[in-house]
Amino acid sequence: MHITYDLPVTLDDIQMAQKRLAGKIYKTGMPRSNYLSECCKGEIYLKFENMQRTGSFKIRGAFNKLSSLTEAEKRKGIVACSAGNHAQGVSLSCAMLGIDGKVVMPRSAPKSKVAATTDYSAEVVLHGDSFNDTIARASEIVEMEGRIFIPPYDDKMVIAGQGTIGLEILQDLYDVDNVIVPIGGGGLIAGIATAIKSINPTIRIIGVQSENVHGMAASFRAGEITNHRTCATLADGCDVSRPGILTFEIVRELVDDIVLVSEDDIRRSMVALIQRNKVITEGAGALASAALLSGKLDEYIRGRKTVSIISGGNIDLSRVSQITGLVDA
Repeated sequence: MHITYDLPVTLDDIQMAQKRLAGKIYKTGMPRSNYLSECCKGEIYLKFENMQRTGSFKIRGAFNKLSSLTEAEKRKGIVACSAGNHAQGVSLSCAMLGIDGKVVMPRSAPKSKVAATTDYSAEVVLHGDSFNDTIARASEIVEMEGRIFIPPYDDKMVIAGQGTIGLEILQDLYDVDNVIVPIGGGGLIAGIATAIKSINPTIRIIGVQSENVHGMAASFRAGEITNHRTCATLADGCDVSRPGILTFEIVRELVDDIVLVSEDDIRRSMVALIQRNKVITEGAGALASAALLSGKLDEYIRGRKTVSIISGGNIDLSRVSQITGLVDA
């Protein structure tokens, strides 16, 4: 028997998303990490969304959203804004569904992400230096060209797509005790929490953000949506100062805790994942493991089964070299 919550996204929405995504994305692996298990004195499993198509979980939500559009909406074309992972997920989904797409990216976006987005299919429009700049330009394109806007996280269909990760976790490890999830705008954790809590509400869902940027954590503690950003973070894929309206509603209801990690914690996690687990991840993808290695989750994880989400692996090799050189391994 499933638990039903009065929230914007339901288990039925996520199960429908799973059907849409069948054969279109990978069911990513979730092996046990011997190194992290020994360090944390628990059973730690890594959910490899860095090995997903386009190198991150974002294609799940993007494809679910795009495939749910009416034929008339698809003919109008779409526009999205993103610094990288959502852009690539939208672009590949457009190619798979035959939809004309435009993606607005900040001028500072990594060249590798811009190139990948273009290669998948979408036209890239470089504009501005921040997310506010890119979303303003995307809004102009909607008004001028009549395209459909595809939100990066605060959308029911996007959240449902990300929630399919939760279903996969339970398929592979039904008796999991904890799931540790990186947070930016909140689409990933909102979807996973909805899927898992609807099936087994005793499983803990714990979010992780950077000390430098943690709009969701600040909102979670305040009980209302608020902003937080002091400076940039290595977890640039989670550099979101203000959570979404829908995502915050779900997180406030279903998430058990949110912890913060330092930039040094993130660096050490990235290096540990490379050296000990042979996993290359971007900063955002290393957040959950950073929380595990920091010791801040010991009360939850010791002697228990925990899944750590590796949300993405889209990072320039030059950046990897720089980060590994900064850490005394």
